[in-house]
Amino acid sequence: MVDEAVSTVPRRQLGRLLREARREAGITLDGAAAALEYSRQKIWRIESGLGPVRTLDVKAMCDLYSVPPAMVGVLTGLAAETKARGWWHAYGDTVPQWFELFVGLEASASRLRSYDEALVPGLLQTEGYARAVNQHWSRSDDDRERAIEVRLQRQSLLRRRLPPAPQLDVVLSEAVLRRTIRDRHAMIDQLRHLLAADDLPNVSIRVLPLAAGPHRGAEAGTFVILDFPHSKGRQAEPPTVYSESLTGAAYLDKPDELAAYDWVWSGLETLALDGGQSKEMISQIIGEIHDE
Repeated sequence: MVDEAVSTVPRRQLGRLLREARREAGITLDGAAAALEYSRQKIWRIESGLGPVRTLDVKAMCDLYSVPPAMVGVLTGLAAETKARGWWHAYGDTVPQWFELFVGLEASASRLRSYDEALVPGLLQTEGYARAVNQHWSRSDDDRERAIEVRLQRQSLLRRRLPPAPQLDVVLSEAVLRRTIRDRHAMIDQLRHLLAADDLPNVSIRVLPLAAGPHRGAEAGTFVILDFPHSKGRQAEPPTVYSESLTGAAYLDKPDELAAYDWVWSGLETLALDGGQSKEMISQIIGEIHDE
């Protein structure tokens, strides 16, 4: 799974370099599409790193943008690396294309900082909780089961040996813990799973109590900040903020965007209970559900 996921970073790198080359050439997205006789969507997808890229297309774009020969070699080399298929491709349409990018980035990250105010994050969901969350999904039972399989498969990265498992730092709103599902036993299992996950050396789970009052995280909504490992003294991929909606997602990597979310994250850490207090609250809620 890890080797296949490496294709996600070259896709992002290639897209970013092609976008920079287009802008340096003074060519708009629409202008490039017209000159190359491509759809605007095709060029946008390439620049966004959303799929494999043909070497032929890269060469055509380089010719249009007057990219120096040495750089053309770099870009065509990256194009060849974009064709590896990740394990999630076996699930077809169950994994939306906009989410495929996140799964690959998640598997390539060295650190994940996750804030959730509605649900337990997918990397920490039990099968019973995931099934309850997906039960009202309008698609077929088979699609729901496959979506749950994908969610559980993703979790293997937290225990992988090589490359080292990423650090996962999670801040959960207390509301997530108190928003119970119909199956009380499944909810208890989920809360116990959080306690067990927090014992992993690379996982930290902290609770943001409702008593903390209004905070900037409520405005930002659920998000994940992904940091990537360094290679040869530089970071292979810039930190990225992932923010998901019902039908798509935003990938933010501009310095001012990252600074804004770093600031929100710092505020959440300041307001959240420490590790011991968070475990106490989770255990307390388990007891309350038991007594209902």
